[in-house]
Amino acid sequence: MRGNIAQLMQQAQKMQENMQRAQEQLAQLEVTGNAGGGMVNVTLSGRMECRKVRIDPSVLSDPEMAEDLVAAAFNDAVNKANAAAQERMGSATAGMQLPPGMKLPF
Repeated sequence: MRGNIAQLMQQAQKMQENMQRAQEQLAQLEVTGNAGGGMVNVTLSGRMECRKVRIDPSVLSDPEMAEDLVAAAFNDAVNKANAAAQERMGSATAGMQLPPGMKLPF
């Protein structure tokens, strides 16, 4: 039994190291969401920090449409960043099952 606990502790330590590495990778990650066929692009970091917004000048003639396209591009970028985070964190846990309701990153 003592060997099982030691093995479990080693697995937990390895998972923690993998998660730390995955979080560092996410900090460096950049994803770009777009809307309006690329007329609006929003670039976010893996930590959901906005890095860049590009708006085609032709969109600015209709402020309401520009607002909608910026929101859609931002949401697209957030979805991409969340998917990348889920993928990296999922591989960091190395298949270990998490309790129901627990989400990554913590």
